[in-house]
Amino acid sequence: MKNITDRHEYILKKIKNNTKVTIQELCDEMKVSSVTIRKDLKLLEEKELLFRIKGGASSTNPYAVDRPILVKETINSEEKNRIAKAAIQMIQDTDSILIGSGTTAYALARHLNPEHPLTVITPALKVALELSNKPSIEVLQLGGLIRPNSSSVAGQYAMRILEDVSCGILFLGVDGIDLEFGITISNITEATLNQKMLQTSQKIVILADSTKFGRRGLGKVCNLEDVDYIVTDNNTSKKYILALEEAGIQVIIA
Repeated sequence: MKNITDRHEYILKKIKNNTKVTIQELCDEMKVSSVTIRKDLKLLEEKELLFRIKGGASSTNPYAVDRPILVKETINSEEKNRIAKAAIQMIQDTDSILIGSGTTAYALARHLNPEHPLTVITPALKVALELSNKPSIEVLQLGGLIRPNSSSVAGQYAMRILEDVSCGILFLGVDGIDLEFGITISNITEATLNQKMLQTSQKIVILADSTKFGRRGLGKVCNLEDVDYIVTDNNTSKKYILALEEAGIQVIIA
């Protein structure tokens, strides 16, 4: 298949059917060199018809974008609410939890109404404000500079407070779950704080809707083996669910 138009049509059709495609399989199927395929992928990406990834191309952007929290709240809000309600069932008799930043974590805060006294530690200003008037909840707000995009603090001041506390469960919203690279968010400063929150917690619960799978943010939070649970929605591919369960993670479908 030497004609450039035919090659491009073939590549786009294959990506549409399979979501991802590798350079090697395109070379084998179209009987052309890898140099030719790389040029084809570059041209198609410039036309915004696909995204180049390591070793091939994808129909979706594999990299998470640091969007403002007000924008994120409008994306998959129904799924996030279901995830939040499912995650709350895990608290039970736990007397202290950590809630990270992000819209799914904020959804958890909105639905949280424990019958027993609960201490909530959080870097997220919106989470703290949501919980501050609930009678059975005591809030420990981490300090530091507030990032406008996330309405959450990050940096050394917040990390110093975490040196002196311990909690039962960490509920963490993320921007990317990649089977090879691990758990990521789109801001590297907040990623460092999240790493510290992991060290403070006995149980790690990731809150992630289906759009977060197969993506990578700028800052790595942890490897998959550091996670105990992932709560997601029923649109998540079975491929990811099986791979996570094989890695020893309990996946809860909301």
